Amino acid sequence: MKNKNNNITFLLAMLLTVTFTANAMQEQEQIEDVVQIAQDTIKSNFKRIKLDGVSAVVGDYVILDSDIEKTLIDLRSQGVSEDDITKCGLLGKLMEDRLYAHQAVQDSLLVSDDEVNATSERQIQSLVGGIGSMDKLLKYYKKDSQEALREDLFKINKLRMLSEKMQQKIIEEIEITPEEVRQFYKKIPKEERPVFGAQLEIAQIVKQPEASEEEKQKVIDKLNKIREDVLVGGSSFKIKAIISSEDEGSRSNGGFYKIKKETNFVKEFKDVAFSLKEGEVSEPFETQFGFHIIYLEKIKGQERDVRHILMAPKISDERLEEARLELEKIRQRILDGELTFAEAALNFSDQKETKYEGGQLRNPQDFSTKFELTKMQPELYNQVRDIKDNEISMPILEVEQQGGAKKYKIMKITNRYDEHVADFAQDYTKIQELALTQKRVDAIQEWMVEHINDTYVSINKDNKDCEFKNNWFKK
Repeated sequence: MKNKNNNITFLLAMLLTVTFTANAMQEQEQIEDVVQIAQDTIKSNFKRIKLDGVSAVVGDYVILDSDIEKTLIDLRSQGVSEDDITKCGLLGKLMEDRLYAHQAVQDSLLVSDDEVNATSERQIQSLVGGIGSMDKLLKYYKKDSQEALREDLFKINKLRMLSEKMQQKIIEEIEITPEEVRQFYKKIPKEERPVFGAQLEIAQIVKQPEASEEEKQKVIDKLNKIREDVLVGGSSFKIKAIISSEDEGSRSNGGFYKIKKETNFVKEFKDVAFSLKEGEVSEPFETQFGFHIIYLEKIKGQERDVRHILMAPKISDERLEEARLELEKIRQRILDGELTFAEAALNFSDQKETKYEGGQLRNPQDFSTKFELTKMQPELYNQVRDIKDNEISMPILEVEQQGGAKKYKIMKITNRYDEHVADFAQDYTKIQELALTQKRVDAIQEWMVEHINDTYVSINKDNKDCEFKNNWFKK
């Protein structure tokens, strides 16, 4: 390496000598000769090193070539096919994200570091669980240390969360009127109208047998003992939840949930969660799923990181059998014409959410009464797939997924819709959803056009042939 440096120093000295001693014409020719010799020497003595180049700049954000490669790695890890992915397409998406994030900062839509770190930690735990170990994860992402991986994830997540906040702000106040829905539907050519799959409307009558007071007290005592072990004995609430909780959805994760006031949890649970201070453990309280205790781990603005333990009092076989027999009698009364299914639901069902609507179930996706067969939850599909029109099922035993509570119900198909081309009256809710989605897309596109024009954008000449869906070149 010393000889190489000497060669280059000698050549530079030659350049200076020629510059100050030759006449104009000779000087130019000699300089060109020396420059060529220097270039040849450097090429022969040094290997070319591929540096991480800049693909584009959007506002305050730089997009490196490596960012595109990292995005491709993430897509592969999610099982996304690479057939339809192009470098230009990925670059365009990254530029959109940077524009959202840049404007979010301008508009003071901030994301706390604590919130970003918590998201990154959950991702790491999930990725380690999927790939097998931290060492394998570091190797997959080509990182030398956990710190380097966390730093990368922090940057990625902060940018993503800023981008999401900006997009949410753009569309948060967008609403759609019935007239706009009608105009949207009219503009769709008949041959291009969407086809909706077969749909069902379903009603049910539920009998939820209650546990005895003795069984309830047993559960309360167990939860109080766990609470004491945590607060006095220093036991880990997370470990206690893994061992004792009956909530299958969170037990393996130590009972963890991230919730806001608008999160779709029962009111009693949210009321307790939002009444606690950090580090507090609630007294046992009851919901439709059983009894809980909650540990408030972290307050993050409007969010709460909580852990909970659920235990459902045991219901005796005798009480379950009583519920089944009662439903059989109700079913027979409906079949005999003594009362309608809706009347029976109102008078006898234990499910408050449905009894006042004649037992009619609501689709959690859009809150309509229709369930598309191909998108139905497997458990619900298995319960109704063999029920014929105008038929009432025999009592069906169901165990709550969130806990061990058992109940019986009878079910009826109140309406059946075969696969069909979208009809304005019949499918108004779905058409309304499509129209609202399109209005939001249009609003985002208008925002994009305006802010591309107002924001500094630079794209590397290597990407000049890319055909972006947005006017990034500002032609």
